[in-house]
Amino acid sequence: MKVDMDKLVSLCKRRGFIFQSSEIYGGLSACWDYGPLGVELKRNIKEAWWRGMVRERDDMVGLDSSVLMHRAVWIASGHEQGFSDPLMECKACHQRWRADDTKDGRCPNCGGELTEPRMFNLMFKTFFGPVEEEAATIYLRPETAQGIFVNFANVVDTARKKLPFGIAQIGKAFRNEITTGNFIFRCREFEMMEIEFFVKPDTAEEWFNYWLEERQNWYIKLGINKENLRLQQHGEDELAHYARACYDIQYLFPMGWSELEGIANRGDFDLAQHAKHSGKDLSYFDADSGERFVPYVIEPSAGVDRAALAFLVDAYDEEPDKNEIRVLLRLHPDLAPVKVAVLPLSRNETLVPMARDVYAIVRKCFATQYDDAQSIGRRYRRQDEIGTPYSVTVDFQSLEDNAVTIRERDSMKQIRVPVAELTRTLELKLSGEPLEVLPPGGKYWLGFEG
Repeated sequence: MKVDMDKLVSLCKRRGFIFQSSEIYGGLSACWDYGPLGVELKRNIKEAWWRGMVRERDDMVGLDSSVLMHRAVWIASGHEQGFSDPLMECKACHQRWRADDTKDGRCPNCGGELTEPRMFNLMFKTFFGPVEEEAATIYLRPETAQGIFVNFANVVDTARKKLPFGIAQIGKAFRNEITTGNFIFRCREFEMMEIEFFVKPDTAEEWFNYWLEERQNWYIKLGINKENLRLQQHGEDELAHYARACYDIQYLFPMGWSELEGIANRGDFDLAQHAKHSGKDLSYFDADSGERFVPYVIEPSAGVDRAALAFLVDAYDEEPDKNEIRVLLRLHPDLAPVKVAVLPLSRNETLVPMARDVYAIVRKCFATQYDDAQSIGRRYRRQDEIGTPYSVTVDFQSLEDNAVTIRERDSMKQIRVPVAELTRTLELKLSGEPLEVLPPGGKYWLGFEG
């Protein structure tokens, strides 16, 4: 279904996924705070990325470099001179716009006449130390990649990896974006998941194609509809100053096809630049061939916030429910902020102790929420709306048979399982086992009629 961005923004605010930063003071443009559910979603996205890109591979190591870096890093990388966008100002309302966000030379806000484009540096400038002078100028990093490049020799010396190998990093970056909007799609403070994969120059094209496929498959495995993804090649006039080739993995957001992740062949630009400016040798010696060379770099670069938006958009669904509309997030279990909800049928004093005991058992194993407010139907709907894959209900029969029901979010079907089998059953279901597969002592309960 086509998702209305306003509905999604409303759900995120109402259910505690995402709030406007500094909201009580009127908000801060393009800055967002992640609430109790949003922070869990982000953590799950990052964990899934780290697990798939680092832990499950033997050709990848991790890094966590500083946000603040020597100014010379950004001079060498070309960011201080060239990390800028053409900016146009409206002569009527004085709003500023990226040149590629305008049409016919008119202001998108009021239709007024725009000035000629002027270059505007996107890096946030600050000062290092107590004196605000030019010599103390540094920047908040606009990407995490440079922290990897300047640590290349350190990693080679300590990790003892042979080419091809990669260095992965998750971290905050900052860009003083001219045109923001579309919720968390383009922010001034954001989080990146980047890999710099170092290869022999003559294998760069092969590895470039490998990462194009690998990164698309990662999104698909986590629930993104393949039809909502496509590859868009950068033309010669669109390539960044460091890139030999680049593709965007685009997603069909509510505002149209837009970049979700970029995969670039950066050649040897970065290592060569830092070697030149620092005077340090950043070449690699291949003991097998006896060659010394500067590796090429393939870079898959993704944003956590854009990934979160894509997963939310793709998961959002509405379906008829008697006289109402059931809203649900069909999030992959690995990403769902809450994996299991424990719901007593009512607040009856005979049910609550057992429900609390079940909750205590389950929460040791999974991110779990206990909810006893309002009717059981309303509580199911609340869990559907935040993407909880399974709800466990303790009813009056539970007091007699020491069993509970497990309700599946997407199908709303239920099975009944002994409490002794509960955590193991939930573990299997969250790992992809069909609900129809029963544990010892399990029974089909609701939704299996006929």
